[in-house]
Amino acid sequence: DQTTIDIQAGRFVFRATGSVQKFDGFLKVYQEGRDETVAEDDEAERTLPLVAEGEMLTLNKIDPEQHFTEPPPRFTEATLVKALEEKGIGRPSTYAAIMTTIQDREYVEKKDGRFHPTALGKTVNDVLIEGGFDDLFNETYTARMEEELDEIEEGKLKWTDALSEFYDKFKDDLSKFQKYAKDIKEKETPTEEVCLKCGTPGMVMKLGRFGKYLKCPNCSATRDAEPAATPDDAKAKVSSDGEEEIEACELCGKPMQLRRGRFGPFYGCSGYPECKNIRKISKSGKLTAPPEPIDEKCPIDGAQLVKRQGRYGEFISCSNYPKCKYIKRETTGVACPRPGCKGELIVKRSKRGKVFYSCSEYPKCEIVFWDKPVAGACPQCGAPFLLEKTTKKGTTRYCATETCGYRSELMPIPTDQQTAPEQRV
Repeated sequence: DQTTIDIQAGRFVFRATGSVQKFDGFLKVYQEGRDETVAEDDEAERTLPLVAEGEMLTLNKIDPEQHFTEPPPRFTEATLVKALEEKGIGRPSTYAAIMTTIQDREYVEKKDGRFHPTALGKTVNDVLIEGGFDDLFNETYTARMEEELDEIEEGKLKWTDALSEFYDKFKDDLSKFQKYAKDIKEKETPTEEVCLKCGTPGMVMKLGRFGKYLKCPNCSATRDAEPAATPDDAKAKVSSDGEEEIEACELCGKPMQLRRGRFGPFYGCSGYPECKNIRKISKSGKLTAPPEPIDEKCPIDGAQLVKRQGRYGEFISCSNYPKCKYIKRETTGVACPRPGCKGELIVKRSKRGKVFYSCSEYPKCEIVFWDKPVAGACPQCGAPFLLEKTTKKGTTRYCATETCGYRSELMPIPTDQQTAPEQRV
């Protein structure tokens, strides 16, 4: 059997791990010889002598050796799922959602196929532990909730009872956190960091909206407790106030500085708040291109229009942003079909990034289409435009008038039964 022996020697405790023979069996008459000496650090092969609790041992010799504890390997998706299964957390149907959630919320990031905690993830973990909310992410608590869901499904437990039991505890934790949140905002942890702006030692660590940051008690300069990753194509240097800089701002000429916001790291002009120019960092780690001037003027203030990269792709706006917030609308060239409306149908995007088409006179006119309006009269009823829909099967144009029923397939995608004829040379 695998056995561990703890040996008390004054104020020190020595530990020996190995196996103890409880029954010799055939080994009493036969034991296979070994060509090689068993390694001293091979615990599975090491044999321990028979000793009794409280027995006095004799010291024969001391072999001084140095060993370092190896940290456990970081989780991959496979090993994390295995750990969840062993602890009874989640179900096969929820494992994929768990992997997605912890990455979407930026608690962890993947490096070489393994999960690494982010600064936000560490902060959330620290807040929950220091605030005494460890019961919310306790393994047994989560596993018990899974068991209760099974009992509800089997009819052994009423869902109202389970929800009531959960809410009573959660309500107390919520009230406790509201008070804790006020205290933690004022909490300052002294560090040995030196302010790079004024040279004062002893910056304090505080908790902000985007995680932990350092603040100088003398000049109030701040910087990230953990520096954000610098883009691969940005040649950065450190400025006098500790921020990383790249090339000059294309609007005012001042250096751009690496900063962190709600949606991750980005570069902002050091002339803020006078200049609010920013440069975003793509998911691939590349610095986005600066605004590209085009040969058009802003209809509001006459300034030059520029192409920019937004959350949902490229758009055209005034170069004097944020003083002028004009954005050139992407039009379809189709007039609004509502009688008496002088607007036109323009391209818009929902909060989730899905494209739709609505009237430029919104909110006066609330007409909307999810398929693309195309200029051209309907050959069947004479309606002023058609709607175009593209799916995996191909592109179809149809009439927007419900009573018409006109439909035309423009580019059907050939199936296995409808393959293109062979061409012989």
